[in-house]
Amino acid sequence: MDWTNLWDHMWHLLVAFGLVLPLGWDRERAARSAGLRTFPLVAVATCGFVLVGMTEFDGDDARARIIYGTITGLGFLGGGAILKNNEAVHGMTTAASLWNTGAVGIAVAANQFTIAVLLAGINFLLLRLKHWLPEEVHHHEDQS
Repeated sequence: MDWTNLWDHMWHLLVAFGLVLPLGWDRERAARSAGLRTFPLVAVATCGFVLVGMTEFDGDDARARIIYGTITGLGFLGGGAILKNNEAVHGMTTAASLWNTGAVGIAVAANQFTIAVLLAGINFLLLRLKHWLPEEVHHHEDQS
């Protein structure tokens, strides 16, 4: 075991975890289907996938395939959060937030901390924006 890599990887995973913890907390408080456990797990897992790819596979092509596969998998995860009934579609915001959370994990793994902070911050602000909007907009957004 390479202790240098251990500490470096732990740092990346903790940053990914910490950046999305407020997102998970916000979703948990709003009693959404994905919350305090799901969001950090998505960020840490995507960060982990990319760290493994960067450590184990040489060349940009292999890394790109890992990121591509991770993004595709996140699409399926988000698809599971979307529910449709006769009247409306629910879960689009959760699905988009999960996809964004994966992007945070990927950015952290790639040492793109500025991008990761901006993605997490924008996502959090958009989730909190709902509380500042008039009730008519709340109702419409909850159904889309």
